[in-house]
Amino acid sequence: MTAPEERPLLRVVKGTPDDHQLAALTAVIAGLAAAAPVEDKPGQRSEWANPARRVRRPLQPGPGAWRASGFPN
Repeated sequence: MTAPEERPLLRVVKGTPDDHQLAALTAVIAGLAAAAPVEDKPGQRSEWANPARRVRRPLQPGPGAWRASGFPN
């Protein structure tokens, strides 16, 4: 089997750069590609880390109050 032809990563369209210029261009493009930000998805925040949990309603005495005191607002 023959390997399919691969397209070159860079192609000089105009001018005649020397080896040093091509190496510099390749290094810059590789650096930019490596530094490209990946789409940051906001992480799922735990409900335990929610700052709103620090503020709670006053406890209400009555039937079932102990059960309601453990539920989030």
